[in-house]
Parts: sequence; C-alpha cells; structure tokens
Amino acid sequence: MTKENDQLIETVDENGNVITFELFDIVEVDEQEYALLLPTDAQAGEEDELVLMRLTKDGEDYLFETIDDDEEFNKVAEYVENLADEEDDEE
Repeated sequence: MTKENDQLIETVDENGNVITFELFDIVEVDEQEYALLLPTDAQAGEEDELVLMRLTKDGEDYLFETIDDDEEFNKVAEYVENLADEEDDEE
C-alpha cells in the first residue's frame, strides 16, 4: 500500500460527532473502490485502527459509506491483510 498525500476526511458518526480521518490508501476489490482511513484524533498511546469505507462517486464528489454487509467487509479486510502480508514478505 502506498501512502497518498495527506488528505483529511471528515465524517459524522451515528451520534452526530464529527470524526476526522487521514486517507491512507484506496484499494479496488471486485471493481468497487474502498478507502482505508486512519483516525487523526486517536488517544495518545492507542494503536491506530484502520477503518474501511466504501467509496462511491456522486458527480465530482466521492462519498464515504460504511460497509454494512459482513461478507463484503470481510472480503475487503482479507484483501487488505493480504496486501500487508505481501509487503512484509518483500522487506
């Protein structure tokens, strides 16, 4: 995975809280794009947790959507894990 230019994405959670993420990478699985996001406001000492969101295009804008389907989420998560494993093997 290559790191994109620092791009910040703001989303609103189910409680109305604004959460800021840094765009880590974009991957494509089964012709659908997914964003890999890192929270920017993680507590000091907490391990960064990667967040997966589905990317859809609305005109010129991209929309970030949660992945509600467990099968779809697991398929994307497995793909990302395999990418990370391949990078580890190359080092």
